[in-house]
Amino acid sequence: MELLTPDLGYFVWTLIAFLLVFFILKKFAWKPILSTLSDREKNIADSIATAERVKKEMAQLKSENEALMHKAREERATMLKEAKELSDKLVFEAREQAKLQANKIVADAQISIDQQKNAAMIELKNSVGNMVVEVAEKVLRKELSNKAEQEQYIRTLASEIPLTRN
Repeated sequence: MELLTPDLGYFVWTLIAFLLVFFILKKFAWKPILSTLSDREKNIADSIATAERVKKEMAQLKSENEALMHKAREERATMLKEAKELSDKLVFEAREQAKLQANKIVADAQISIDQQKNAAMIELKNSVGNMVVEVAEKVLRKELSNKAEQEQYIRTLASEIPLTRN
């Protein structure tokens, strides 16, 4: 039971030892311990502040990245639209050019056909003219007294004349 109720001497010596250790710790260890704790607290606060700053920067970078992505999508859409418009324009111009060339070919063919038709008509007129002259010449050479015989002779001559020339 002695340990539970210490003597006054033990109590004093324990108090002196405690105070001696307390003053030694206060004089030599308390300031370094407090400064270390203060430094650690400061480092932790700085780390938290840095983490918050980095978090804000990341959020800002994320928003900037999203803005850049949005701008890139808009530019891509614009470029695709311009490319489609250019493609449509080129196709339209090619079609128009093809139509113009086709119309020119048709017009040239029509002119050629008209020229050949005119040449054929001229040749036909010349042939008919020559036939008329030949028939008239033969009619005039033969003197017929009867009108019926003249008409019969003209029909015979007309049937003998070839309609195609070689």
